[in-house]
Amino acid sequence: MARIALVTGGTRGIGAAISIALQEAGRHVIASYAGNTEAAAAFTRDTGIEALKFDAGHFEECLTATADIATRHGPIEILVNNAGITRDTTIARMTREMWDAVIDTNLGSCFNLSKACFDGMKAAKFGRIVNIGSINGQAGQYGQVNYAAAKSGIHGFTKALAQEGARFSITANAIAPGYVDTEMVRAVPPDVLEKIIAKIPRGRLGTAEDIARGVVFLTSDDADFITGSTLSINGGQHMY
Repeated sequence: MARIALVTGGTRGIGAAISIALQEAGRHVIASYAGNTEAAAAFTRDTGIEALKFDAGHFEECLTATADIATRHGPIEILVNNAGITRDTTIARMTREMWDAVIDTNLGSCFNLSKACFDGMKAAKFGRIVNIGSINGQAGQYGQVNYAAAKSGIHGFTKALAQEGARFSITANAIAPGYVDTEMVRAVPPDVLEKIIAKIPRGRLGTAEDIARGVVFLTSDDADFITGSTLSINGGQHMY
C-alpha cells in the first residue's frame, strides 16, 4: 500500500515538483495550498494529485486537515514542510505584521504539521519529515531578517525534532535550496540575476527538480539512517 505523503505549498513551484516526484516514486500525495485556487485546480487536473486548501500557518486548520486526510486515506507517513512566503524589506521598514506573517507561515507551519502528524507516524513505526529551509537561512540576506530567521529556525527545529523522533523510526531532515529557477527568481532584473549566477560555482540556477530529487531520497526507505541533517542543494554557492 502506498505511503501517504503531504506536501505543504505543494501545487506550485518547488512544491509542485516535489509532489510530482513523490507521486512518481509511488507515494499517495496530497498537496496543500493556501490561496490560489485556480492554480491548484490546474495542478490537480494535470497531475491527478489531490489539492487540499488550508493555512499551514494556522494550527487548528492543520489539525483539521491532517485528521481529514487520515480518515480518508490513512495516517500521514511522509511530511514535506515546504509552505513559505516572503515579505522582504529592511528592518527599518519592516512591520511587526510582516515579521509575524513570515515566521508563522515558514517556521510555524513546521511545528503545526509535525505535531499534527507525529502520533500517526509513531503508531505506524515509520515517519519521514523533510523541512525546506534556504541558503538565506544559512548565510543571511539583506532585506530578509524575517525570512532568514524563519529558515534558520527550521534548521534548528529539524535537529531537535530528529532527536525526539529517532527512537520511533521517524527521521527529520532539512533541505536548504540555493537560488532556484522559479517565478520569484525569474522576476529579478536580468543584470542582478546575472550577478547571482556568477556567484554559483556550478554556473546555473537550480531547478525545482533538483530539490525534488533530494526530497525523494530523504523520504525513502534507503534514508533510514539519515536524520538531523541539512542537505544543501545550491550548486556550491554556500558550503555550510
